[in-house]
Amino acid sequence: MNDKQPADEPTPHPTSFRTRAHWRNALYAVIFRADGRWGKGFDVGLMIAISLSVLAVMLESVPEIADNHRHALRVTEWVFTIAFTVEYFLRLASAKHWKSYAFSFFGVVDLLSTIPTYLQFFLPGGQYLLVIRVLRLLRMFRILKMGRHLLEADMFINALRASRPKIIVFIFTILALVLIIGTVMYLIEGEEHGFRSIPDSVYWAIVTITTVGYGDISPETWVGKLVASFCMLIGWAILAVPTGIVGVELARSSGALSRPITASNEKTGNCPKCHSSDIETHSQSSHRA
Repeated sequence: MNDKQPADEPTPHPTSFRTRAHWRNALYAVIFRADGRWGKGFDVGLMIAISLSVLAVMLESVPEIADNHRHALRVTEWVFTIAFTVEYFLRLASAKHWKSYAFSFFGVVDLLSTIPTYLQFFLPGGQYLLVIRVLRLLRMFRILKMGRHLLEADMFINALRASRPKIIVFIFTILALVLIIGTVMYLIEGEEHGFRSIPDSVYWAIVTITTVGYGDISPETWVGKLVASFCMLIGWAILAVPTGIVGVELARSSGALSRPITASNEKTGNCPKCHSSDIETHSQSSHRA
């Protein structure tokens, strides 16, 4: 018998792995970093494309412009959407940790900025949600080398996070207050003066206590006007409460996080906390409390 041994499967040449890694690193440097000529040029071009795409969506909502240039605006919208879709997949392919990028703030925004155009096949008018692309302009902090603003934004986020329990208690207190005042006004004014139900009266209490005052419902009796005056004065006092809560926590956060911004950080635009220029991916791990 002349049994032939199966030929060994060809193994990939090591050069192919090196070439693939080289192109991936080069693509990463262009897309995720802004400290090189190509990277900065890519990001500046991306900012211009985002601005033009948002402008096109806004112009399409103007009847006079849409009637005369609807086809051109739709073509422009699809060109930008396809370009941003390709860019998103290139980011996934070149990211060092694609899951970190995909579930980061910028990764989610990049994905959501491509969906509305495809969504219009199922939801008429869905393309107007493309204005979410304006959030992608936050990358200008990296492009313009505004490193110190990253630290200030981080301090503000920490202050809001620390203020959350107090703000929740404050909101529940306000909800209870407007419910009580709305019920009282319903009993005082009644349906003949526009307070047709307790929900309508609560709506009036919210509008009054926030000092908005639409005027679509207003008290007629002197007792109702007295309660309305009380609501307005309470509204002025309430405005200072959340400001004070966040202000105190912001002062604490500023004292805990403030550190000198080095000349190198300010020059390169790197994050002052982790010294990374890869904003899309470092926020998932480096800044987690």
